Amino acid sequence: MAALEEIQAAVSSIQERVGPAVVGVGNGWRGGSGVILADGVVLTNAHNLRGDGVTVVFSDGREVEGKTGGIDMDGDLAAVLVDTAGATPLEWAADGAAGVGQPVFGVSNPRGQGLRVTFGLVSGVERAFRGPRGRRITGSIEHTAPLSPGSSGGPIVNAAGELVGLNTNRLGDGFYLAIAADESLRERVAQLGRGESPSRPRLGVAVAPGAAARRMRRAVGLPEHDGVLVREVEEGSPAAAAGLQEGDLITRLGDRPVSSVDELQDALAAFGKDSLEMRFLRGAEERTVSVQLKDSGSSD
Repeated sequence: MAALEEIQAAVSSIQERVGPAVVGVGNGWRGGSGVILADGVVLTNAHNLRGDGVTVVFSDGREVEGKTGGIDMDGDLAAVLVDTAGATPLEWAADGAAGVGQPVFGVSNPRGQGLRVTFGLVSGVERAFRGPRGRRITGSIEHTAPLSPGSSGGPIVNAAGELVGLNTNRLGDGFYLAIAADESLRERVAQLGRGESPSRPRLGVAVAPGAAARRMRRAVGLPEHDGVLVREVEEGSPAAAAGLQEGDLITRLGDRPVSSVDELQDALAAFGKDSLEMRFLRGAEERTVSVQLKDSGSSD
């Protein structure tokens, strides 16, 4: 009984201390939770938002219209700029690292429908998942604090009520992944809070991963080959300017072989905005073209 009473006391304490910093966010049919991390700045997941206007619901029921600040779709993060009326921002954990077995508390206010606080343990670290545009997000924290739909964008905190991570991705029943509240996240929050959206080099293509590409080539009688298959080329994009077409198989960017979506994204990140050679197969014919990359919020 003593252990249960301690958990009950801890949950009540977290609700009192952390609750005022956790809000509901939404616009249209989308929505979730968010956390106040600076005066006038709420951090949430990018997938919770659509458009510029955002309704923010505070723990006391106050509803305020905010606007989207900086947004990082690839990293699934967004800042909402809103009058927080002097609410105390959540403090960051002094040591951002989380360890397996560490007790954590999930706090949420799903779409402003009321505060929830749950208890769980860190079950894994350095996990990875896909963001809204397919980019791999690494270094996340897996935990067992149960969370209802609409909890993404809310925090997990330690026993001291300090930010450990931002809940982002549900793993079936009973597990959640949270973006770790490390120094990198601090820097991104500051950037987003200034209304700055990160840009990343892009080709402007939609692609099929390597395994699917091999199946598609085999189905039309072409020899299998490592690479990513172009499914669509965006008009006016670097890929379009270089003459890339649907059905082409990208095999190399610069000096880097490309056999998966992750390798394609890593190669783009490494080369930045420079002009580089891209090698691809059109049918069975190998071609090489020069591509001038440009920055955008899009992933590929």
